[in-house]
Amino acid sequence: MTPGTDCPSLPRLAFEWPTGADFSDVITREWLVSNGRGGYASSTVARCNTRRYHGLFIPGLEKRGRTVMLARLGEQAMVGGRAYRLDAEERVDGTQVSEGATLLRGFHLDGLVPHWVYQVGEARFQRKLALVHGENTLVILWEHVSGPEVTLRLRPFPALRMHDDKLHHALLEPVMHLKGSRVELRATDDAPPMRMRIYSPCPAPFVSLGETSAPQFYRVEKARGYDYQETLASPGYFECTLRPGEHLAMGVTTEDWAVLERDPVETLSLEYERERRLLVRVPEEARSGVPARLVLAADQFIIDPMRPADDAWARAVGQDARSVIAGYHWFTDWGRDTMISLEGLTLCTGRPRTAAAILRTFQHYVRDGLLPNLFPEGGHEGLYHTADATMWFFHAVDRYLEHTKDEELLRDFYPTMAGIIEHHQKGTRHNIRVDPADGLLSQGQEGYQLTWMDAKVDGWVVTPRRGKPVEINALWFNALRLMVEWSERLGKDARPYAAAAEKAYGSFNRRFWNAANACLFDVVDGEGGKDDPAVRPNQVFAISLKYPVLRRDKWEPVLQKVREELLTPVGLRSLAPGHVDYKPKYDGDLRARDAAYHQGTVWGWLIGHYVDATLKVNTDKTAARALLKGLEEHLEHSGVGQISEIFDATEPYRPRGCIAQAWSVAEALRVFLKTGVH
Repeated sequence: MTPGTDCPSLPRLAFEWPTGADFSDVITREWLVSNGRGGYASSTVARCNTRRYHGLFIPGLEKRGRTVMLARLGEQAMVGGRAYRLDAEERVDGTQVSEGATLLRGFHLDGLVPHWVYQVGEARFQRKLALVHGENTLVILWEHVSGPEVTLRLRPFPALRMHDDKLHHALLEPVMHLKGSRVELRATDDAPPMRMRIYSPCPAPFVSLGETSAPQFYRVEKARGYDYQETLASPGYFECTLRPGEHLAMGVTTEDWAVLERDPVETLSLEYERERRLLVRVPEEARSGVPARLVLAADQFIIDPMRPADDAWARAVGQDARSVIAGYHWFTDWGRDTMISLEGLTLCTGRPRTAAAILRTFQHYVRDGLLPNLFPEGGHEGLYHTADATMWFFHAVDRYLEHTKDEELLRDFYPTMAGIIEHHQKGTRHNIRVDPADGLLSQGQEGYQLTWMDAKVDGWVVTPRRGKPVEINALWFNALRLMVEWSERLGKDARPYAAAAEKAYGSFNRRFWNAANACLFDVVDGEGGKDDPAVRPNQVFAISLKYPVLRRDKWEPVLQKVREELLTPVGLRSLAPGHVDYKPKYDGDLRARDAAYHQGTVWGWLIGHYVDATLKVNTDKTAARALLKGLEEHLEHSGVGQISEIFDATEPYRPRGCIAQAWSVAEALRVFLKTGVH
């Protein structure tokens, strides 16, 4: 497809620094590029790694998971006899090598492709980076724009470690094979290879002259309480001189050498074209501005899970295997996050086939009536310690059917969904079962965190919520009502589901109303038989879902309580201020952070269901749309072009956790479109 008048332009996020960037600014903004297979590249705009997860090439490898193959690239530009360093680093002794920031004149996110502009002496040139979609291949392109000739020296620093592994404190001496401008590195003889080559207008053989980095300081890891220094070794460098109008490129892959025979300029052009095609699929009002940015952001989470078992069943039924990365940098694919995100990531972006593939992938993994909570890094089997992911599965299937009217999928899924209901009524793993006395869904097992409020550290379950949580029973009622609807559509007997739903509805409205607080209990029949009066956002789902379980006359007081106690410009607090366990900030070591994770910390994804609930009470879309302003402004901070996982509970609502979270993006996009584009 050649861009034309009917082809949408890619959205751009642009930052300009006429006299050079402020290092303290560009080191706090991060960029992310993904490849549709779980692999990614990411660092700061300053090109100074601040996390163990930062690197230029972090592919997802079978049986290993995501691996930091190329941690960074030392880049030096020589102009008029003077050498300038373009990359940056922080050292353990507190010094900063940040000359590159003073030379940086602009950073643009053109679509999903990061783009740096440098002024080096009298020379001006730009740098772009992309991963080949569906492949473990990286391309970096330098283009000389104007001024005298520039000699670029590129020194790769491999890491060859798992992205969440302990950092190297000793030199890595990889197995290396050289052939002109081609280099192959392996951690050991039997390890996966990293292959590199240069595309240049002049001969640029690899110079095998090793160098050891100073100890690298990763400031975010230190703040998070992890090991934070790493020593890297480079086996050598490439060097090439460029004149105005010329370009230099570097290709890196774990695939066969043949993939590096492609023209790197064409590779970048194809990525731009792929992104434009993503925008062609969506309604016209979503092809520009913030909606277009969110459509592209959504694409970064959708992956081929690359599990051999998935490939086998997918081929057998003529389907694709697809899943969703819950967040970058450290999450894998999670069942709950995937089902909550499905509508925003796929159905609002014109990708119903992808939505069906995701649903069928997870249907394949239903065990004992449960959806997997997550797939471990590099693993092929799911973990099933969740009580709500399966209930969100019903919601996701409904949203798919609402958008597509795909009766074939409904017929295929009906036995699975009926089996899930049966397993829950009889009882399944982790004491997940329907209480026959009141028809409500109960869950809980010592040492497990089964709801979405799932923080656990050193055996301490921070918010166990054992008993009958409010959102799980809202989801349970919704699932039963959906089974009534689906049974009637397929000519099945809907009466058992209708009776179960009626019983749950009556019990819910008797048991969960907390008259003292004029809102809902968070858990009833909790530990020791107690009801938990903590004001949390989970009660919103009793209103927001397709089939609300809460009586209509209680909607306004619940929303008023949530608005007064929990609403912020970037989402809902997970616990009201004033509670003894409330934590206003999410920082410190792992124990401190997990103690705050669901005890006040703001979650951006919750704004979606809050908007849904408020629109059921007040149809003013302009007012609802205003609730997204904070997240819209956030797109220029933290993970540029993305939405973070969480935020502090008090001003300035500092972004925390993952720089890019699937359900944050999905729900923002969904309700952005629902409330209209203004």
